[in-house]
Amino acid sequence: MSLMKAIAIDDEPIALEIVRSHASKVPYLDLKAEFSDAFKALEYLQKESVDLIFLDIKMPDISGIDFFNSLSKKPLLIFTTAYSEHAVTSFEMDAVDYLLKPFSLARFIKGCNKAFELFNFRNTSETIDHLYVKTGYEQFKVLFEDILYLEATGNYVTFALKDKNLLSRSTFNEAINLVPADKFVRVHRSYVVALNKIDKIERHQVTIQKKEIPLSEAYRQNLTAALSR
Repeated sequence: MSLMKAIAIDDEPIALEIVRSHASKVPYLDLKAEFSDAFKALEYLQKESVDLIFLDIKMPDISGIDFFNSLSKKPLLIFTTAYSEHAVTSFEMDAVDYLLKPFSLARFIKGCNKAFELFNFRNTSETIDHLYVKTGYEQFKVLFEDILYLEATGNYVTFALKDKNLLSRSTFNEAINLVPADKFVRVHRSYVVALNKIDKIERHQVTIQKKEIPLSEAYRQNLTAALSR
């Protein structure tokens, strides 16, 4: 079993102790380091790669949200916070989970299990070239190479393909986690695009086969980082 390498960042030492204690009970989790200073964590991440970050949101020098957005290579993310008002933002940032302090060991393990599923998917998706999209009672095999973009429409996600569209009932986060992170990038709260299908990038939109897709300021950095990889 591959271990999932993680770090924890929180300005409160007691919070770091709790994460360390909980992490020691999760057999597939390897907590490499803990940081009360976010900038020390940034130095660490410039030298070392990790699979998962446990991240507090309200810290004195930089918010967890700004910290994570500054990373060019983004690991899986679990927010650990005493405040509930950032839950929507965490969803938009594709955070695996949002642990509200004080969280129990059982709740911590639940978040870790979700992260481990995605970790395993990312590690195996390099050899997988397709996914299955469920529409009604049918499932269609779809090659990653045939996907132009994903669009969130209410409780459904549209998979826009070269020759047709498939409408699937799922959350946008579930759909995003089905496609390889190195080939697709989120450009708007409602759109994820295939990097190699982009024909044109403008200030507020990208174009894929004459389809104009909004590019929001919140996700511009995502696109810039993805294009520089």
